[in-house]
Amino acid sequence: MKRFSSSKRAVNNVVKGEIKWELRPGGMLVQKRDIGDASSGPMIKIKVSHGSFHHDITVPAQSTFGDLKKVLVQETGLEPKEQRLLFQGKEKDDEECLHMVGVKDMSKVVLLEDPASKERKLEEMKRNQSVLKACEEVAKVRAEVVQLTDKVNALEGIVHGGTKVDEKELLGLTELLMVQLLQLDTIEANGEAKVQRRAEVRRAQRLVDTLDNMKARNSKPFSSSGKSEAFECASPPFPSSTRITHDWEVLD
Repeated sequence: MKRFSSSKRAVNNVVKGEIKWELRPGGMLVQKRDIGDASSGPMIKIKVSHGSFHHDITVPAQSTFGDLKKVLVQETGLEPKEQRLLFQGKEKDDEECLHMVGVKDMSKVVLLEDPASKERKLEEMKRNQSVLKACEEVAKVRAEVVQLTDKVNALEGIVHGGTKVDEKELLGLTELLMVQLLQLDTIEANGEAKVQRRAEVRRAQRLVDTLDNMKARNSKPFSSSGKSEAFECASPPFPSSTRITHDWEVLD
């Protein structure tokens, strides 16, 4: 009985002295080979089926299923923890040796992707698609804001040159910019798309502030020299449009 107990402990790799053992077919107890020993043995070709793909993998005959997973990383792009290997309909542990379970030259092994890993990839793909869509929507707003920027700059040059402009033009540009800010607020953005949206919100806000300054300058009486009298460069303390754009900053 003592001899049987000793053998059982050896099989479970708990024998002191750092020596590990394995039970071969037929009941023979031998010292367990490490990866270095396996690489020096005979090679076998294994046919691995992965969905509609088939891979011919050559590995040492005494490799483990864990070793096989490492080789399959290069072929499939799946990390070992994302792989499930089945032989003869049963999933195999990483520590199990190929030759111990009957895997021989030209044997067939089935590779499945771990369901949890597949679900994570699908979620990541959905997030990426969502970010891409948001970036496209922000780009459309950016194109509109760029056009409005050119118009604002043109009017700013006229006003600073000492010429009044039609108040309706300033109000019209302000309303168009507010429409773009509303459009930006409807875009659900994350990651890079959120960064781009924030940049466009700030750009539109700066243009609204510029228009507010022009309205204040444009409303002052002009002297014969073409300069507005008693004009202060600073914008009014709390213009109505500025209060609205401040709310946009909070929303973003």
